[in-house]
Amino acid sequence: MNTGDTAWVLAASALVMLMLPGLGLFYGGMVRAKNVLSTVVQSFFALGIVSLLWVLIGYTLAFGGDAFGGLIGNLEFLGFRHVDQGVYPYAAQTVPQLAFAAFQLMFAVITPALITGAFAERIKFSGYVAFTALWLVLVYAPVAHWVFMPEGWAFKLGALDFAGGTVVHMNSGAAALAIVLVIGRRRGFRKEPVIPHNLTLTVLGAGLLWFGWFGFNAGSAVAANGVAANAFLVTQVAAGCGAIGWALVDVVRERKATTLGMASGAVAGLVAITPCAGFVGPLDSIAIGLIAGVVCALAVGLKFRFGFDDALDVVGVHFVGGLAGALMVGIFAQKIINPAGADGLLAGGGVTLLGKQALAAAAVAAFSFTASFLLAKLVDVTVGLRVSAEDELTGLDLSQHAEQSYALTEGGFAAAPADHAVAAARPAPTATVPQGGEA
Repeated sequence: MNTGDTAWVLAASALVMLMLPGLGLFYGGMVRAKNVLSTVVQSFFALGIVSLLWVLIGYTLAFGGDAFGGLIGNLEFLGFRHVDQGVYPYAAQTVPQLAFAAFQLMFAVITPALITGAFAERIKFSGYVAFTALWLVLVYAPVAHWVFMPEGWAFKLGALDFAGGTVVHMNSGAAALAIVLVIGRRRGFRKEPVIPHNLTLTVLGAGLLWFGWFGFNAGSAVAANGVAANAFLVTQVAAGCGAIGWALVDVVRERKATTLGMASGAVAGLVAITPCAGFVGPLDSIAIGLIAGVVCALAVGLKFRFGFDDALDVVGVHFVGGLAGALMVGIFAQKIINPAGADGLLAGGGVTLLGKQALAAAAVAAFSFTASFLLAKLVDVTVGLRVSAEDELTGLDLSQHAEQSYALTEGGFAAAPADHAVAAARPAPTATVPQGGEA
């Protein structure tokens, strides 16, 4: 056991935890003022529900010994039984298993939180909690086992995912597409302008995400070593180049570089470098970031072409960016950077690795979309996914949480309204809106 490695993994875990409030601010700034708190709290509450489930059952399903031919873990760590200060029996031999489990907990928290941007401004809080709990156990845990565990089928295939391009980003992006098809579009989608209420919050959130991503990627080395240093550097470069790539697309299309575009481009670069970070060099990360910025900027427009309401572009940034990153591992990876990896196309490895990356990505996308669609349908017919037309018109801050994000009065900030004030604040609905449709 190594104290330096342990210290770094614990610090990296804290950095990834910081991404949750960062994500809440990033998403919260892009919604309308009446839905800010509901959007932020969905990211924040994931820290609660996922932490509980991770200890009870999530960790053992993801990182327990193999149970069904590389598909899911067994129950040896149920309730964190046998998870102690000794080393992890399957990997990470220089840090306590408790440190490894805490680091992976933060990954498990951020992944379902990413999905919340897709169904923003229209989901019931109870429906969100039910879907998140089911999704973590039945979708996230199996995919993590496939890719991160030495006994997982994708790991044994030879597919590479250093920090979660498939497990985190493609997984959440495919789930986002599935749930928005079930929950339906917001009132007035493509008929009324939806203007982000506070892009300053979004940029602050993007900065916190960027900062936390150093723990996300460099921490995935599970050691304070050269691979971690490489992952740290290429993460920075790819994020910056992602912002440049998206800004270039904005300039070509709109003749102006937008703040939202640059923030989104940085996130796109971070998403794409995630699976690559431990396998590619700094020059490769320039190409990866630029490609991700351009491709994701173009991809976000697909929701208008196909008519699905992915409110905050989870599909366009996380699914497309994660897919691009997974495939670029097969192009740019070099064993000289990480002997545990493989050579990609440009390093003389041929198309073998690229084919393995494509197969693993396709399997994750198909499984996550199908399972998430079925879970969303189940929650919809039991707990209910979508708020009423009246509650959507009022805003989720009041209707779901009895609070206001900006309760301004002449004297400053007012207290949160009482229940009767919430009811009085709701305007009468102007039309009857189907639960899964729009006016």
